[in-house]
Amino acid sequence: MPLFAYKGRDNQGALVQGTLESTDSSNVASQLSSLNITPIEIKPQTAKTMTKEVSLDFFEEKISTLDVMLFSRQMYTLLKAGIPIMNALNGLQASTQNKTFGLVIGNIRESLAGGRELSVALAQHPKVFSSFYISMVRVGESTGLLDSVFLRLFEHLEFERFMRDQIKAALRYPTFVVIAMAIAIVVVNLFVIPAFAKVFESFGAELPLMTRVLLGFSGFMQASWPYLLVAGIGAILMFRSYVATSIGKYNWDSFKLKTPIAGKIIHKATMARFARSFALASKSGVPITNGLKLVAQTADNDYVGSRIDQMREGVERGESILRTATNSGVFNPIVLQMIAVGEESGSLDDLMEEVADMYQRDVEYEIKTLGAQIEPILIVFLGVMVLILALGIFLPIWDLGSIALNKG
Repeated sequence: MPLFAYKGRDNQGALVQGTLESTDSSNVASQLSSLNITPIEIKPQTAKTMTKEVSLDFFEEKISTLDVMLFSRQMYTLLKAGIPIMNALNGLQASTQNKTFGLVIGNIRESLAGGRELSVALAQHPKVFSSFYISMVRVGESTGLLDSVFLRLFEHLEFERFMRDQIKAALRYPTFVVIAMAIAIVVVNLFVIPAFAKVFESFGAELPLMTRVLLGFSGFMQASWPYLLVAGIGAILMFRSYVATSIGKYNWDSFKLKTPIAGKIIHKATMARFARSFALASKSGVPITNGLKLVAQTADNDYVGSRIDQMREGVERGESILRTATNSGVFNPIVLQMIAVGEESGSLDDLMEEVADMYQRDVEYEIKTLGAQIEPILIVFLGVMVLILALGIFLPIWDLGSIALNKG
């Protein structure tokens, strides 16, 4: 996505500037509004500026989710102990192992020393702190529960990291198997079958249909492999370019949810992330509509995020959460029942945490049984490959051997 440089004013009238990654300037304006920042200027970053940032980022140490997690946990501990926030940030800056993150903390300290609020200081680093994170900190500042908010953010980031790792683990095995099979097919067609082709030519007899098909396909790959390689690389680049667009990302995220086996794991993980984020926002005192807007940005799936946005629009029209959740089409009946109970009893945040726990357990179970689910498919696929090779390569050898024996 393109980067946009922005300037704006916060609630106190202080100037705020930074960069945000978004599809267009209108989305940037919406994100700034959710952070209570009135945009003054929004413009795409020039190629010169972007090149400069890329060259700097190449040599700088990257800031990971783990760094932000540790920062949140340490801030909770220090603030809980009654240490002033400036002293806490000073200690964290001196003790952090990530030098780049240390510079970010130093910049936050300078902003606080200049009279800005912590949430505004964090908003100057959108690549490090998400809009959801900043909004939670703003809620903590307004309610006087900043230490508790940092603890919840730590737990939230830990959960997010866990779910991402689970999804990667779920996709790693089938991806590896598909790549291994593709390599095997290429090796067989480029090296194995051509060796048998020379033997078949010496026979001078008519070959079975399956053998002729294998030899023809192998010959095609031998003659066209440079073009096939270029076409494959071009297809990958075109796919990445398409997915980088908003509509491409939406369609790809929708397709991932419909893929066999892995799709249901991704769906459950996304639902767990939504439920946990919504529970955190609700417990922190964020209004439902604002909470849904923030959660849609953290869904990590544009298709599900659009459905959450539809829920927010329905709530703004006066519809119940249950009705909007039902119309979204992404929740199963059990979750809808829990939402209904939570809405009636006023304990929606607690029940959403239970929903997140339920989905998390389901994801863990699905990943543990992933091998057992994929093995039958792989066995069938390998069986078909072996059958084709046996019929195409060994059948003519067997036939010619039988003829030779009969003649003898």
